[in-house]
Amino acid sequence: MSDSKAVLVTGASGLVGAEVVARLRARGIPVVVLTHRTPQIVDSRGTRIDAVEFTGGAAEVAYVKGDVREPGFGLTSAALALLREHVGTLVHSAATTDFDAPERDYAELNVGGTLHAAELALFWDIPLVYVSTAYVCGRREGFIEEDFAPGSESFGNGYERSKYLAEHHIRNLPGLRWTIVRPGIVTGLTGSGAIRDYKNLYTVVKLIVEGKLRTLPGRYDATLTFAPIDYVADVIVAAATRFDQAQGRTCHAVGANASSLRAMSEIFAEYPSFEVARFVPASTFDPADLDAVEREYYLRIGAQYTNYFDSRRDFGTAAATELLGAPPPDTGPDYLRVLLDHCLETGYLGTPLASIEEVLQCWS
Repeated sequence: MSDSKAVLVTGASGLVGAEVVARLRARGIPVVVLTHRTPQIVDSRGTRIDAVEFTGGAAEVAYVKGDVREPGFGLTSAALALLREHVGTLVHSAATTDFDAPERDYAELNVGGTLHAAELALFWDIPLVYVSTAYVCGRREGFIEEDFAPGSESFGNGYERSKYLAEHHIRNLPGLRWTIVRPGIVTGLTGSGAIRDYKNLYTVVKLIVEGKLRTLPGRYDATLTFAPIDYVADVIVAAATRFDQAQGRTCHAVGANASSLRAMSEIFAEYPSFEVARFVPASTFDPADLDAVEREYYLRIGAQYTNYFDSRRDFGTAAATELLGAPPPDTGPDYLRVLLDHCLETGYLGTPLASIEEVLQCWS
């Protein structure tokens, strides 16, 4: 990628997109973000990133108003011509990540939006870095290579299937230069556990430790593959800035040392204010056995995540390691404690842990 060219980022207001923008800006690489309105870009540390309207001039971060659901992102021919002159790489991270979104949203945003991004990158003859998900593997278990191309798998939800369909379009568009980055379950920063929004799995964990989900279908040897958001952004930025190394490759942006449900349950038990859910075989689980309140929580939220709780997976990371020149971060028990401690400190989970100063005051 030419140093004088900007990176066009879709989904820049999202968790991953904002972190990508922050890293590109820190490296002095111009960024143009696509947005419906003046963007609200805030990274995981809570730092706001201001953007000015794109006019083709020099700016750290600029924005254009468009819509990924429309061909050419709904931009005018003049705007497209100006972008073509200044943009050297397209990072497409815009998507709905809800597991229970209407099928129309998946079709228009996740599948259609990706096809429009791919067609635009092809028309401009620039690289496309597509942010997918490691869970395009669906219900497949065992070791999953990065170059694994999903096909006839059954999927745990419509989100996974939409990402599979989007990948299919990218891989089969003649002439397109692409890289696919597949994050695992996006979680907080490696050092602090900080994250801007508590979404998806965080919601389930909250319901579990508050005792609202007490029984769930699952296997204690099933694994959850965390993806610290800073590491995910590092892989995406590396793919965009070292595209010659990344072209035509798929990189799993996941941490090392995935946590089993048993290990997670044991760590939850270390926290006095946490309840610990019981996992039972899917064959013996019946939502009708739950009380009315728990059943409602399960049907509305818990059921969306059972695919995470019934499979043991080990995602290969050779391509991502080679691209970054470093192995993925360890996301085993110590990292999980970092995440939980941060959730306690911010009041998202349970009763916040007492500081050393507070304990000493109680003894004095």
